[in-house]
Amino acid sequence: MLGRYISLSAWKVVILTTLFIAIVGLLRFSMPHWPLPLDTIKAKPRGPLTFKRDGTFQISIFEDLHFGENAWTSWGPQQDVRSVQVMNQILDAEPEIGLVVLNGDLITGECTFLENSTHYVEQIVSPMVQRDLTWASTYGNHDSGYNISRKAILAREQRWSNSRTNPKVFDKNAGVTNYFLPVYDSNCSTHELASVCTPSLLLWFFDSRGGHFFQQKDPTTGQLIGQPDWVDVSVVEWFQHTNAALVSKAGRAIPSLAFVHIPVNASLALQNARVDAHRQPGINDEPVSEQGQGWCADGTDDGSCEYGGQDTPFMQAITTTPGLMALFTGHDHGNTWCYKWQGLVPGLTVKGNGINLCFGQHTGYGGYGDWIRGSRQVVVSLENLEDLVVDTYIRLESGDVVGAVSLNATYGQDVYPVTPNDKT
Repeated sequence: MLGRYISLSAWKVVILTTLFIAIVGLLRFSMPHWPLPLDTIKAKPRGPLTFKRDGTFQISIFEDLHFGENAWTSWGPQQDVRSVQVMNQILDAEPEIGLVVLNGDLITGECTFLENSTHYVEQIVSPMVQRDLTWASTYGNHDSGYNISRKAILAREQRWSNSRTNPKVFDKNAGVTNYFLPVYDSNCSTHELASVCTPSLLLWFFDSRGGHFFQQKDPTTGQLIGQPDWVDVSVVEWFQHTNAALVSKAGRAIPSLAFVHIPVNASLALQNARVDAHRQPGINDEPVSEQGQGWCADGTDDGSCEYGGQDTPFMQAITTTPGLMALFTGHDHGNTWCYKWQGLVPGLTVKGNGINLCFGQHTGYGGYGDWIRGSRQVVVSLENLEDLVVDTYIRLESGDVVGAVSLNATYGQDVYPVTPNDKT
């Protein structure tokens, strides 16, 4: 009798173990993006960015992820988990993405420790690595701090061949993420072919800097030293020179888009001129915090000035670059609208040329605000590029699509549905 009991018990163990293995196996294959150690995912050579065969190219913008907040509490790491969930939801809902842009404030640097400040990069890039997507980054003001540097983030990011972040300006005041990426027709899918092709689209990335200098304190006061928060003039000069060379080689202006973390002063001026919920659909919940905010014209940041005007050269550059259709920014978590900058707006000395200034959607669960998380999508087609038109919308973590607009010649006059101001 005892032997029979032991035999039955043994069979129960075998059956339960088998069931457990089967259930785990089913779960594994029902979750296509089951987390894998990133070093086990084989890297492959990367060709140039290209339009799909149907003539489209889609960009997904993740901004203000703010990983690494309050790591010493249970709340902080949980926010990072939720941020990864948002990224996974967006990427699953948008299967045609050709490039992911990480548009600043990847990490909340002031919350990190020197020993592990860049380790969060692995969490940040894991959704793209697991799907074999490539990305390009700009860094934001929170990506620089006493315990974290932009160069260290870059070094960590470039461990994966998926990263297309490739600095081109090395002036000491330039920041790090200043570069461009060409996007070619689908027939130019190798570097050899691309070398004799003219890009169909240019993507420009600019570093608006900000935050604090790495491991530096004022020797007199012991205070952290602030880093200027605007696109440096050395970068502006590089941009104008490089674009002129590309235009000369192509024999024509090349359609382009640009990305920077902190918005320009023109965004504030346009907001003050009134954001119409039907003509510039999006959330409009906070005053724009522009480049150079809190700095004086002489370069001091003692809190005595509201705005120093240091982004004027950058604004002049983007408004005199033929073919530049839109500038995409983040930084302000409570703004998600696009505005066509046309003519001279009160409060500005630079005249707009029709460039569209667009905010994205706060993606990460780190950072301030309880607006629903999401990601701005930008869809470019070769057909629409003939008229310098791009389409854009925001994909929310809920799965909903809001703020779908066409950045065409009549944007700002066309009427669209109001974007709901949902919270999480």
